Amino acid sequence: MARSLWTGSISFGLVSVPVRMYSAVEEHTLHFNLVHEPDGSRIGYEKVCKAEDKPVPDDEIVKAFEYEKGEWVYMTDEDFEAAAAENHRTIDIRAFVPFDDVDPIYFERTYYLGPAQDGERVYALLARAMADSGLAGVAKWVMRDRQNLGLLRVRDGVIAVERMHFADEIRSPEGLAPSDGEVNKQELEMAAQLIEQFKGDFKPEEYRDTYRDALCEIIEAKRKGKAVRVEPEAEPEAPTDLMSALRASVEAARRNRAPRRSSSGDLESRSKDELYKLAQDADIPGRSDMSKEELVEALRAA
Repeated sequence: MARSLWTGSISFGLVSVPVRMYSAVEEHTLHFNLVHEPDGSRIGYEKVCKAEDKPVPDDEIVKAFEYEKGEWVYMTDEDFEAAAAENHRTIDIRAFVPFDDVDPIYFERTYYLGPAQDGERVYALLARAMADSGLAGVAKWVMRDRQNLGLLRVRDGVIAVERMHFADEIRSPEGLAPSDGEVNKQELEMAAQLIEQFKGDFKPEEYRDTYRDALCEIIEAKRKGKAVRVEPEAEPEAPTDLMSALRASVEAARRNRAPRRSSSGDLESRSKDELYKLAQDADIPGRSDMSKEELVEALRAA
């Protein structure tokens, strides 16, 4: 089981639900190090006092807030605990609201809340009541020296909490909308057709981090001493004839919508660039090093 990040309780009126918090996301980010190229040793960093220009031991480092230029207010662990007294170790539900009423722009990160010891029964009660209501709980809690706003919901029988931004952290989009918003009726109809061609159900398992896949392929190739070939990428340009571009996009989407159903003859008649684009759409790994024949085989098996 994953290690819990936080232990506390959900405050639900006068009811307390002991819980443990776990990250709901496991990112597969590639981590790179800075190294000294001649000898391959890692580059280290020291905490240096800028005034004395010498390293500082950890026991002499404190947190401080710069109240005014050059005026520091030193903070202790007790100071942070005092500020957290309101929601210390408690996820305090303030209201229940329809989940769809909350704009996704507020969502920051997802965590799971599992029952803590001896809390299974009251946890199951809250989860069942929330699921039956169809509502989500707006809550506040303190973790890691900051107060958090969150939205509790039930996912597969488990209470999940979406950590959220506060309202004053969301920037206004004012001034970003195009000043010339006039839309041609024919272009709008063609754009609607293009959207219809891409319409479908969301299947998250069909989407892969192809940039990470490509980096892994490059790392493996360079490890074996192979040269890496960079595919030239054309600079996107605004279409001079928007209607023609929309029409061509609709036709291309119709042709490429279901590459898996293409016959061998259809695939073999396409250029390598067209096959590569289909392989991109199908998230086929290793496509950058494939010949035309290999791309056909990979698409046929996809």
